[in-house]
Amino acid sequence: MLRCKSVATPLACNEKLRKDDGEKKVDETLYRSLVGNLLYLTATRPDIMFAANLLSRFMNSPSQKHFGVGKRDLRYIQGTMNYEIKYRRNFEVNLIGFCDSDWVSCADDIKITFDYVFSLGSGVFSWLSKKQQSVAQSLAEVEYVSASNAASQAIWLRRILEDIGEKQEEATEIFCDNKSAIAMAKNPCFHSKTRHINIKHHFVREAIEEEEINLSYVRSEEQLADILTKALSTTNFQQQRMALGVQEQHIKGENVN
Repeated sequence: MLRCKSVATPLACNEKLRKDDGEKKVDETLYRSLVGNLLYLTATRPDIMFAANLLSRFMNSPSQKHFGVGKRDLRYIQGTMNYEIKYRRNFEVNLIGFCDSDWVSCADDIKITFDYVFSLGSGVFSWLSKKQQSVAQSLAEVEYVSASNAASQAIWLRRILEDIGEKQEEATEIFCDNKSAIAMAKNPCFHSKTRHINIKHHFVREAIEEEEINLSYVRSEEQLADILTKALSTTNFQQQRMALGVQEQHIKGENVN
């Protein structure tokens, strides 16, 4: 049987897909089955989260190009079958998060993709990559919305940790790579720049005031959540994957009873 060559990344760098790309249409049932399997794998493989999210937008009318990208994902998975998230023990349980977004990830409607990842000091254990329903008017707004969603998740995780005896005494650090968004979250006087933003997103301000979270700046090169919003070059992708804790595991000679 012919074995396909594996690839280093699930998506080609700067991959942009459209609903109407002029390509021949493919069987919807087969395509949905492929994407459904990819979405199932995202429960343990955050490195394919953005690719699966992107492909799921074309369930109604998939083209040959969409299906080809899906098959590329399978080739990537084929070459990383023994990769998994590595968690360390014997370390201080400290919840930290990263949030990011991409303003022009969708070529059809220019709606943003936002994401977040959270870890307790080793591999990530909570992540999300999702297309927002609203259209943003600026990059700062995009990042502000992303921070708001990350703040909501952080507070929920803090409650869970408290219930299991790991209460977070300090505010949870959430790292964002946009200084304007951080300033908007920490300064309630920016009314002229934020009055058009849906009021539900201002939740992040309350979380900061109550010292449950703290937004901090991080350089784009160190932004762990970047891998969940866009297709990256091979070098950047592999660095981001390692930072998430997704590593090749070599476990041999162990029996499970």
